[in-house]
Amino acid sequence: MNFRNALLLGVPVSRAVFKVLAAICFSWSGAAPADETWILIDTNERTLSVMQGEKPLREFHNVSIGRNGSTGQKISQDKKTPLGAFRVSRIKNDSVYHRFIGLNYPDLDYARRALEDGLISPADYAAILAAHEQGREPPANTPLGGFIGIHGIGDGDPRIHEEYNWTEGCVALSNEEVDDLAGWIRLNMVVLIL
Repeated sequence: MNFRNALLLGVPVSRAVFKVLAAICFSWSGAAPADETWILIDTNERTLSVMQGEKPLREFHNVSIGRNGSTGQKISQDKKTPLGAFRVSRIKNDSVYHRFIGLNYPDLDYARRALEDGLISPADYAAILAAHEQGREPPANTPLGGFIGIHGIGDGDPRIHEEYNWTEGCVALSNEEVDDLAGWIRLNMVVLIL
């Protein structure tokens, strides 16, 4: 089983091993050169780290994820955070959740597997593929869902955020933390969720 498949299937990998494997994966694919920053989200540890190569530059603790956990096979309305390698596709500084940093979910790997498994139609796959080819956010109206990103809590209760995973599938930080994170974010930035 290769690293990406292990990640998508939720095979446990220690954080230290993950960082090394991620660095190797990036060096092979050119996804995030050692001098570029990228985001690592650890759904088990509930952390979000701004990384440069294998080095954490900034860490946020006690992030919230989907209320039903995380998965390598996300579908619409499952309230789970998708595992995998994504890119920042949209930055919205004024959102009901304070700020919203959109990810390009569903990515082509999710879409390809869903097509092969009969979860989406060829037309759904074609729409997702076209969005990726045109640099647009993938459609959210397929059985895979969409509008996955990193955001704040808006006017929500900070105590709920501290105690529970509460999102519909996104990754949430406090409003202050997402403001801090925004200074690091750029379009097309790599975001790894494990």
